Amino acid sequence: MNARTLRTIAMKDLKEVEQNRAAWIPALVVPLIFVIALPLGVILIPNLLQSMSPLMAPSGPVGMMRERIPALAAELAGLDERQTWVVLMTGYFFAPFILIFPLMFSTIVGSESFAGERERKTMEALLYTPASDGELFLGKMLAAFVPAVALTWVSFLVYGVVVNAAGWPVMGRIWFPPVSWWPLLLWVAPAVAALGVAVTVLISARVRTFMEAYQMSASLVVLVLALVAGQVTGVLYLSPSAALVVGLVLWLVDGVLISLGVRTFRREALLLSR
Repeated sequence: MNARTLRTIAMKDLKEVEQNRAAWIPALVVPLIFVIALPLGVILIPNLLQSMSPLMAPSGPVGMMRERIPALAAELAGLDERQTWVVLMTGYFFAPFILIFPLMFSTIVGSESFAGERERKTMEALLYTPASDGELFLGKMLAAFVPAVALTWVSFLVYGVVVNAAGWPVMGRIWFPPVSWWPLLLWVAPAVAALGVAVTVLISARVRTFMEAYQMSASLVVLVLALVAGQVTGVLYLSPSAALVVGLVLWLVDGVLISLGVRTFRREALLLSR
């Protein structure tokens, strides 16, 4: 594989995504909601309530999570009701939501890969480049993977600033992020991005439009929602060890999909399917 060729293909794709508002506007709006509006709303809720009892009661959201996830007891020890609410909701309840970002970013750019070339009628010029089939496939993947991971980490930094700044009057200190976030960011999030890229590029090579590829690949969000549901219900607590296992499984799946894509992708099939 030629690194310069991969980089050239990736940069070309990123320039084309930049010109497609339907691709990058959702990538800006959704993170603003999750990293700014949502944590601000949750942290300000206690200020709007006269009593925290409804939230802290055994039947309330905090009480239910504390009961279902005993491992959180040590993390919440010594915190008052308002501090418990802030830490539990912004530090643990919202943790799996960060995985939506690498999936969303990677599927948006990945959907633009071959399907976007078809829509712009530039497929033939691309296919006659001297790049090998494998380089063409991996270059398209690289264009989606790198910005997906980078934008996820930027979103995390913004989220951390918002949580610590808004929560300072309650916490009196900088407490975010908990240890459990680091495996999610450094291990699971890249694996999710790679999964989104591999699946989306495979789909994009077989459909005709960007929206068709994006809609088909968007079903992958079910995996993230399953992790969210598992965390909320206590069925799966994404502790550092659990995150490492989840990431390992995802990376194994990624390896299979990427290997399959490199071995089966043929540019001649794209020319025939235009």
